[in-house]
Amino acid sequence: MYQRILLAVDGSRSSDLALSQAITVAKATGSEVKVLYVADDNDIFFTAGSYDPHKLMEGILAAGRDALAAAATRLADAGIPHSTLILEKPVSPGQISTTIVEQADRWNADLIVIGTHGRRGFRRLVMGSVSEGVVHKSNKPVLMVRSEIEE
Repeated sequence: MYQRILLAVDGSRSSDLALSQAITVAKATGSEVKVLYVADDNDIFFTAGSYDPHKLMEGILAAGRDALAAAATRLADAGIPHSTLILEKPVSPGQISTTIVEQADRWNADLIVIGTHGRRGFRRLVMGSVSEGVVHKSNKPVLMVRSEIEE
């Protein structure tokens, strides 16, 4: 069964739900969990106005550190062996799914757990879906945890 679970988080409600499922699976199988946050400033194309790219990236990294700390606390409280990793750059801009799959392969994960956002419309067409990309690019089992639709 599963011994190494890679959990991709982004601080959203769906990644919180994915964390809950990873905890359930890890408890049942005695697995270790590695929590991954991929910092990507690609969302800047969907915000209006001027910005300071350094401040933007620092905000993204701070959100990543917060998401990892919250996940680590819940995993520790559940008694699950775990580690965390923040990657400041994806394999290439906008390629979060490829980065997640690469990390799962590098760490020899048995299962990838990821939340889905249920995005619709223009933003989904432009960005694609990270979770769907992981499913298509990985040869490992992927547990996709669906959240409510985000507009």
